[in-house]
Amino acid sequence: MSDHVRAPRSLEPSAALFAEPVLWVKHWNAHLFSFAIARPPSFRFRSGEFVMIGLPGDGRPLLRAYSIASPAYSDELEFLSIKVEDGPLTSRLKEIQPGDHLFLGRKPTGTLVADALLPGSRLFLLSTGTGLAPFLSIVRDPEIYDRFSQIILVHSVRIVSDLAYREELSDLLASDPLVDEQAQVQLDYIPTVTREDFVLQDRITTLIETGRLVHGRLPGATELSPETDRFMMCGSMAMIRDTATMLDERGFIEGSNAKPGTYVIERAFVG
Repeated sequence: MSDHVRAPRSLEPSAALFAEPVLWVKHWNAHLFSFAIARPPSFRFRSGEFVMIGLPGDGRPLLRAYSIASPAYSDELEFLSIKVEDGPLTSRLKEIQPGDHLFLGRKPTGTLVADALLPGSRLFLLSTGTGLAPFLSIVRDPEIYDRFSQIILVHSVRIVSDLAYREELSDLLASDPLVDEQAQVQLDYIPTVTREDFVLQDRITTLIETGRLVHGRLPGATELSPETDRFMMCGSMAMIRDTATMLDERGFIEGSNAKPGTYVIERAFVG
């Protein structure tokens, strides 16, 4: 690989950006990878938020919004990314190696946070593709298990190899000493694959329409209710649009940091 696509070994920070070293990189398949960078001591965020990360560009840094996949207490910042061959950033980002440096924005933000939801008993985290990332942050944070008695994480992808973190989530975070006991009781992981043979092949909207999202999967499952159920959605625009419409029809109300509701989406990614 030619040197011009590689991330610089070091970068100069600025008033708006940190410059942090890459700690590790994991490639899940030909078009999906995870990586982590060091967390600056002064960097604070809420589990579920996103931040700008990037590399030098022509005259100015090339930055994109990425959800943070690590929980708010972590010493490193973890991210999940697709590889776009002609993408201005990801075509270079996919070549990073430990020791390279990335730019990191100083101001994380976002609505996929518990504070944007009204109190409830069941929390549904609905994701497609790399939309899983903010929910990896949330389910690894002990605070969410104190807020909700049940956490249901749905990850819908096209092919089986796109089920990043499948082993860890299927084990219900058994190797995570901070949430393992709570997750074993309160977390339900539902992977579904739409274009290859798999145990579950339904789209998220189909799971809601048929009732399979709850019935037969959750202890004491009941119909979805705005009184008790809360939703977060991240991923494809089509999934978010269609699911939000279904929730609106059932009496759910979109929330925000300023006015909590019964479901939230991250509008920074859907335009």
